[in-house]
Formats: sequence, structure tokens, C-alpha cells
Amino acid sequence: MNINEIKISLFLIGAINKFVKFLLHISSKNNILNKQYDFIVIGSGISGLCSAALLSKRGFQVLVLEKHFKAGGFTHTFKRQGYEWDVGIHYIGDVHRPYSLSGALFRYISEDRLQWNKMSDNYDKIVFPDKEYNFFSPKERFVNDLKNNFPEEKKAIDKYMDLLDVVAKAGKAFYAAKAAPKFVYKLTYSITSKPFIKFASQTTMEVLSSLTTNKKLIGVLCGQWGDYGLPPSQSSFVMHAMVARHYLDGANYPIGGSSSIAASIVPTIQKNGGHVVVSAGVKKIICEGKRAVGVMLEDGTEIAANKIISSCGVTNTFERLLRDQSVKEYDQIKKVSISGGHLCLHIGINSSYKKLNLTDTNIWLYPGYDHDKNVLNHSQNMNSDFPLIYFSFPSAKDPKWQQDHPNKTTIELITMSQYEWFKRWSQKPWKKRGEEYESTKEALSIRLLDRMYEHLPQLKGKVDYYELSTPLSTRDMSHYQRGELYGLNHTPSRFNQKSLTPRTSIKNLYLTGQDIVSVGLTGALSAGALTVSAILRKNILKDLRK
Repeated sequence: MNINEIKISLFLIGAINKFVKFLLHISSKNNILNKQYDFIVIGSGISGLCSAALLSKRGFQVLVLEKHFKAGGFTHTFKRQGYEWDVGIHYIGDVHRPYSLSGALFRYISEDRLQWNKMSDNYDKIVFPDKEYNFFSPKERFVNDLKNNFPEEKKAIDKYMDLLDVVAKAGKAFYAAKAAPKFVYKLTYSITSKPFIKFASQTTMEVLSSLTTNKKLIGVLCGQWGDYGLPPSQSSFVMHAMVARHYLDGANYPIGGSSSIAASIVPTIQKNGGHVVVSAGVKKIICEGKRAVGVMLEDGTEIAANKIISSCGVTNTFERLLRDQSVKEYDQIKKVSISGGHLCLHIGINSSYKKLNLTDTNIWLYPGYDHDKNVLNHSQNMNSDFPLIYFSFPSAKDPKWQQDHPNKTTIELITMSQYEWFKRWSQKPWKKRGEEYESTKEALSIRLLDRMYEHLPQLKGKVDYYELSTPLSTRDMSHYQRGELYGLNHTPSRFNQKSLTPRTSIKNLYLTGQDIVSVGLTGALSAGALTVSAILRKNILKDLRK
């Protein structure tokens, strides 16, 4: 063996060791028991990792506990037969802008390890039976295209765009107040929240109908409703506005795939003395009276900490981890419905995306402009038209894809679903749910594939592999008990919950995650910063601006 071969071998060994260490996240249950932690973070989704990284960089001893065998929550990926798919991250706005707070926060907690690829300007294509509408960045082109398609609605479009800015400005004060001390929050809530709650209390349909009577324009403006899981007559307008505005300057995708998000943040926690442990599900939060003092793992192990942060969702936290406690704020919060489930068909094709004439543009396919009617029809009969099908092409979004997966293309087709449709198989273990379950999945898969072939006929006969996930998959892999995708529903009622703040009535127990801010990667990221700001009584984002 010559010197070059030796160097290559050593490099490969080192790379393999690093990979194995990342999978195990270095820590194990055996070497965390004798430590006294300042913080235990339950869940390694982006809000949990953000909270842990921010605290560890300030010298606190932090332990992150993850039930799944991979860290990252909805940012992790999975592989089958040489293909790799996302489970939750498909495109992200805002992070590429020089003065973006979410971009700055990602850079800070990843210490510049996380890099983004700016997608093409045509980030979304909204497809109806009679016409396609392209959403382009920057904002000026988006507005011009809307006006070209709806020339008689120019005033309504201008008013709509102004409202997106009004909601964004009002949202800053609304969310910042959540980090304030309890007495300050209660004292100032009516003043700081009033402008935001004015729009939060209205549905998307109510606000848009006040601007225009053009049903097609409303259908197009709501073409991204799948990003927050509710059609116009059910969703709060502020949720619609935050998502629509989020992409006006374009969209991005993490270089190396969505698993690179956790991979870039975990080393920050480790470097500062923290631990991230996978396959370490928390059974309950241990309380002494109304004070949290630690956690009990599913194997009975107890670990003490000065403070606990739950990143596993409000419903999970109060119903499962605090099932022996009466928590007064949850009496109100539980009145908000939880979000629905989804189906995701993961498709693999043994060819490059360029040869297949695919791009990185997301496609939203709808059976008609009336989203509420589409959802209602499907909710009553799962065999009716899918209310939407979202197409994502991760292999076209990631510039490293062909290097890591040569001549492979992956596609994800996502639609809404209901946990109740699969409940009869809920007691059976993963991959052992029986022939009826598999045949139901196969029938749904074929229906989704047929719709894909109608829109992308060049793919017919070329699919090499496909696998369908259901709400039961979400329950088992992400541990949302009813297979919900977006936590609490983003209804007007949800945004009127004063108790959805990082603080709880259990002393030393804090909440973070999408339920505290909003759905989406940057919403959960912001929740991590908000929770740490509440704990430290310091505006973390203000420090980042400096």
C-alpha cells in the first residue's frame, strides 16, 4: 500500500468514525446519569436544538433527549434502496437575505456550518384544472404576475400586499411580549396584542372576501394553504399572511439535505459540554409539588435538572408527560383542535432530474379553486378527489445531491389525511399492520402516482421505488399521538390563547416549538429563541441584530 492509499484509508476511517459518532451523538445513557444539568430539553426538533445551542453557548450544561433513533425531528431524512427523502422540510424562505433574523440565528447556532441553496425564482406553481399560476420572486414580480392574471383586481392586490406587511409588523410586538416576565405580559397584553389579534381573530376567507369577490383570485392567493394545514374558511388570516410573506423574496433548501440542519447544530451543543442522546424517550416530567425537578425515561432512569424545556408539543407535554399533574392553562389550550394528518408518497427514479426534465419548483395541484369545498368533500369520503397534492423535488433543490446520489431522483407527493381513517390499525406495530393496511396504502399510492403522471407524463414507467407514509407513520416516527402534522390548528381560536407562551404554571418548566409561535421551520426556530429569551430575561434576537 503506497502513501496515497494509506492517506485515503485514514481519511475514510476518520469519516466513518465521525459519521458513527454523529449517529450516536457521542453521548449514551450511561455517561449522562452522574451529571447535574442546568437544562434538560425534551425533543430534538429545531426548537429544541435551537434552545439547547443558545443555552450551551452561554455556558449552561444542557442535555437533549430524543425518543427517535435520529436527532432533528421533522428535519431528519430516511433512506431506502439508495434513495433519500425529507420528512418535513421542503423549502424555507427568508434565510438567504443579508439582514434576515432567521438566517442570522441559523448561522449563530450552527457556527456557519449550515449552508443554504437559493432555489430558482419560480419557487411555487399553483395548478388548477383550467390554468397554472407561477409564484416568482422577488416580490415585485409576484405582484406584477398577479395583476397580469387579474387586471381588474389591481386595487385588491395592492391592499392585500399592504396587509401582509401590517400583520408582520404587528406580529413582532405580539411574539416579543410572550418572552416578557409574567406580570409584564399580563399587564401589557391588551396593548401589545391588539393590532395582531384584530387580524388573528378573522379567518383568511373573511379578510380576503373583504378585499375581493373574485373566487379565482382568492383560490390563487391561498395556493399555499397546505403549508399551514387549513383551508381559507378555517385558518387564521395571520397564519396565511406570515406564510405568504415568508416566500416573497424566494425560497431556499439546505445544502446536503434537511438532515444537515441537525448535523450542523449538534456539534455546537457538544463543543460547549452538552449532550444529545437519541433513543431516549421521556416517560414523564418529575415534579415536586408544582416544581419540575427532572425527567424519567421510558426505561425508568431518572435525571435531575434545574430547568426543563419541552419541545415535543403542547398536547404531548400536558397530556402525556404531565398526566399526573393538573395544569390550569391547559384547560383553555386543549379547547383548540389539533391539526390533521397527511399522506406522503416517497418516490425514487433511477435517473437524474435533468434527464427527466424536472426543476426545483414546487407544484401545488388542486381539483378546483374552492379549497374549503375540496377539503369538505375529501373529509367526507377519502376516495374523493384529493383536496391538494404538493409535489417536492429534493434531488433538484440540493446542489450536493448528484455528488451523494449520482443518477438518482427523489420526489415527494403530499396530501392531507385523517388519523381516524387509519385508527383501526393503530395498535399494530410499524411494518406489521397486515394485508388490509398495506392494500389500502397501495390503492392510495396508485391514485397519487396516476395524478403525478397526468401532470408529469414523462415519468410514467420510470418509477423505481415508492413508499407511502400515513398518519400512523407520523405518530410512530415523530411521536405526535394522533398523527398530527402541525401541532395545534392555526385557527383564530389558537392565536387568542394567552397561555401559549414559553412559561407554564409549573415552576422551572418551559415550552418551546411550533405551538408557541407558528408552524414551519423558522416558526419553530423562533420559538427556541423566544423560550431562551424568556428564561434569561434577555432579548436573544436583539443581540443577534447587533
